[in-house]
Amino acid sequence: MKKIFLKNEDSTIKLGQKIAKLLFEGAILCLNGDLGAGKTCMTRSIAHSLGIEEDITSPTFTIINEYEEGRLKLYHFDVYRIGESVEMYDIGFEDYINSNGVCIIEWSNIIEDILPKERLELYISYCEEGREVEFKAYGLKYEKLVEELLKNENIELR
Repeated sequence: MKKIFLKNEDSTIKLGQKIAKLLFEGAILCLNGDLGAGKTCMTRSIAHSLGIEEDITSPTFTIINEYEEGRLKLYHFDVYRIGESVEMYDIGFEDYINSNGVCIIEWSNIIEDILPKERLELYISYCEEGREVEFKAYGLKYEKLVEELLKNENIELR
C-alpha cells in the first residue's frame, strides 16, 4: 500500500491526469473517502484527460453516468444511496464492469462484496495540510499501474 500527499485541488487534478494516462480497457477504479474529499474532482480530471468534454458531475441520484466520446468509454458510478449491493444488478452493473470501458465507482466500499477481484482502490482522506491518497492494488496490472504512477514523480510519499 502506498500513500501520497495532495496539497490542494490542483494536485488532485494532476494526479487524475496521470492516472488517466495509465488506464486501460476494462479498468476498475474505486474511490472512497469522506464527503468533499475529492472523489468527484478526481473523476472529473480523469474524464477530461480521457478526452471527455462533457461536464462531469456525481451521479448521486441516477447512480451511473455514461460517457462514450473519450479515448476510453467511462462509466461513473456513485453508489452513496445504494441500500444493498444487490440493487446494483438492477442497473446492469455486471455488464458495465465486464465491458471494455473504464468504471469509476465512488463509495465503492458500500458494494465491496460484489466488486471484481482485480481493481484499484483509492482512499482519499483529509489531513491537516491537504489530502492523503492511499492506493490499494488488487491484481498485477493494477500493481504495475500504481508503480508506474509513482515512478519518477515529484509526489510526496507517506
